[in-house]
Amino acid sequence: MAFLELNNLSKTYGNGAKATEVLSNINLHIEEGEFVAIVGFSGSGKTTLVNLINGLLEPTNGEAIYKGNRVVGTSHDRGVIFQNYSLLPWLTVLQNVAIAVKEAFPKKSKKNRDALAKEYIEMVSLTPALHKRPKELSGGMKQRVAVARSLAMDPEMIIMDEPLGALDALTRGNLQDEILNIWSKSKRTALLITNDVDEGMYMADRIIPLRPGPNATLGPEFKINIDRPRNKIALNDNEEFKKTRNNIIEYLMEIGNERTTNSDEIYELPNIEPTDLRWRFKR
Repeated sequence: MAFLELNNLSKTYGNGAKATEVLSNINLHIEEGEFVAIVGFSGSGKTTLVNLINGLLEPTNGEAIYKGNRVVGTSHDRGVIFQNYSLLPWLTVLQNVAIAVKEAFPKKSKKNRDALAKEYIEMVSLTPALHKRPKELSGGMKQRVAVARSLAMDPEMIIMDEPLGALDALTRGNLQDEILNIWSKSKRTALLITNDVDEGMYMADRIIPLRPGPNATLGPEFKINIDRPRNKIALNDNEEFKKTRNNIIEYLMEIGNERTTNSDEIYELPNIEPTDLRWRFKR
């Protein structure tokens, strides 16, 4: 049995004539310790999928199975890094992270909880802002607090809903490496939702496109057969990287053109423009 299973998962909003099936017949198996990325179009239902996996939403049909049990409600075992920061404005950076640690580890002493919170705040390079409140932080700094808060809870599975999209290239690259470092040490199971093909290829074992909705469903998987640890600069000259990337881009463009032809809606493609990772990730 897979670590996470999505079996014929569907989600409909509204009733009667106003009902819209956002996700349809989603099937996905993720093994323990695996890192999977889902690349989706803007408005394709990526966040709805995350909320179904985390238990914030109930599926209309089908089921999500986590470690052999049906997902009902949220759990500290599944840590989510959201797109938005969701920080408590009256608390400092340290307090925002520590309150989550307290929820996950109620038996730890305050001293140990604060030490753990500080460790992850340092990991995202925010120690100088330890006692600042969210209003004193930039958008990118707030997102780094959110990343630290989720990772500090030591979840068995990390679910990331486009958490790095608002960050500058250098910070984004650093956080990608930190997340990969944590994942490689403990082999936590990881699911990344992203609109950046390069990010998915750098971090994941396989990429699965989410076809745009309504009735969004998963497309074919693309395995990333590149040895770890991966070097961002070296990927530019890696033939397997270039071949797989081109295949993913061709598929995304194909389904994007198909949807545009059959609909009045305009779908925003994921980040698939030609890119040179040398400048994006230069340190």
